[in-house]
Amino acid sequence: METTVGSWITKHAKADPDRMALISHEKRFTYEEFNHRVNRLGHALISLGVRKGDRVDALLFNTNEILESMFACAKIGAIFVPINFRLSVEEVHYIVQDSRPNHFIYDERMKALVDQLREMKSSILEYVHVGNNPHELDWRYEQLIVNAPQTEPVINVWTEDIHMMMYTSGTTGKPKGAMLSHGNTLWNAINSIHASPFEKSDITLSAAPLFHIGGMSVFTTPLIYKGGTVILDDSFDPERTLQKIQEENITSLFLVPAMWQAIMNVENFEDYDISSLRFCVSGGAPCPITVITFFQDRGIPFYEGFGLTETAPFVSILDEKNTLRKNGSVGKEPMHTRVRIVNDYNQDVETGEVGELIVKGPNVMAGYWNKPEETRRVLKNGWFYTGDLAKFDEEGFIYIVDRKKDMIITGGENVYPIEVEQALYRHPNILETAVVGYPDEEWGESVKAVIALKNSEETLTLQDIHDFLEGKIARFKMPRKIEMVEELPRNATGKVLKTKLRQKSHS
Repeated sequence: METTVGSWITKHAKADPDRMALISHEKRFTYEEFNHRVNRLGHALISLGVRKGDRVDALLFNTNEILESMFACAKIGAIFVPINFRLSVEEVHYIVQDSRPNHFIYDERMKALVDQLREMKSSILEYVHVGNNPHELDWRYEQLIVNAPQTEPVINVWTEDIHMMMYTSGTTGKPKGAMLSHGNTLWNAINSIHASPFEKSDITLSAAPLFHIGGMSVFTTPLIYKGGTVILDDSFDPERTLQKIQEENITSLFLVPAMWQAIMNVENFEDYDISSLRFCVSGGAPCPITVITFFQDRGIPFYEGFGLTETAPFVSILDEKNTLRKNGSVGKEPMHTRVRIVNDYNQDVETGEVGELIVKGPNVMAGYWNKPEETRRVLKNGWFYTGDLAKFDEEGFIYIVDRKKDMIITGGENVYPIEVEQALYRHPNILETAVVGYPDEEWGESVKAVIALKNSEETLTLQDIHDFLEGKIARFKMPRKIEMVEELPRNATGKVLKTKLRQKSHS
């Protein structure tokens, strides 16, 4: 129990109770205050019927409530399930149906979606409302905390127990719940503080959404493990980020490349004092070298990380000494994780040869929730088969040469083409479609749909597509370009030649 995620803040509250733990807008909590709020919420959830192993789903922004909920669940042995607030109600409903929670915590900004969710069949018995205008049947988050005891919950929780489930899209287009144990998150934090210059005095800004493994576990949970200070921002704005760095003396920052590009494009960038930054990390997609040089030219060490939801997420890191020299690489494995690149016969490939990247270590997930076949497909003899094609160079640096299947990464968000295709196929005049990514200076990649119509005499515009997809898929998954064709290119077996479509989109 002494190494479980919930114990971290208990330890810090005892050792250094007055150290600042969390800042969320105007609210500031020391480790002692943070720990008391987490304990109160844990007791409140128990009083509502939450038991060890139960899932608690949440639609929350980057505010103190999301971390309080995660740590409270960790202390009482429940499984916290953060849901992407950008999803449509149908997509949220699928995750709820799959994870089968009895309890659901949501921010009042998501009230309209949650009201739609109430009308759908689900296992939810109790809703907890964060904000001022709850539904008449909902519990008020702050009232639950005020009325609960602040003593430590007495629940036997172990490092192998699951504390969090993050949903990641799969090649079938249906999200899968990656089960992350207390041990996974602990060893990710240990890997992180070995590989990066974390200090107890560090202050980080968590602007990347915490429903993603990058936002939750690249800097946020490792720094709390270390005993540092986390500042939360529930909507990214590049100018506000620069202002917060200056005002709060932020020392470390994780963002996805699209966010870094937005910051460097701020017109009056040089007016801000960002000298407090000791190191920065980019992840979620390949980072353009122009971004790296921009910050390194200003004396800020810049790292690139590579990870996956299933590995909690740390797989490799490219440190500041090599980000320019080895641009295009994702670096090397951390202290407590092993990486191999293998061929179809599970043999290690030679230097420079391409194979599948596989990962082993205490940070690798326990499996996919209620998907034993999918779990067996990717977890073999302790190794996680990522589906990414990669190679080693002569110095042992890892290069990813192709992504999982046909996945598109736009602004740090993963988009699986088949999911978009399935939604498009519901249109009455779409005969066939293929979705690919194309280069986008702002977002890294954007989504393009190649479409063949049933009736070519009828027109179908991009706006028509957006109107049709509204509410069916998240807006970041919607095509930004469409191309009309008579038929899709296929090989002799009838498989769509997406490589050919991508090449055309990149030209």
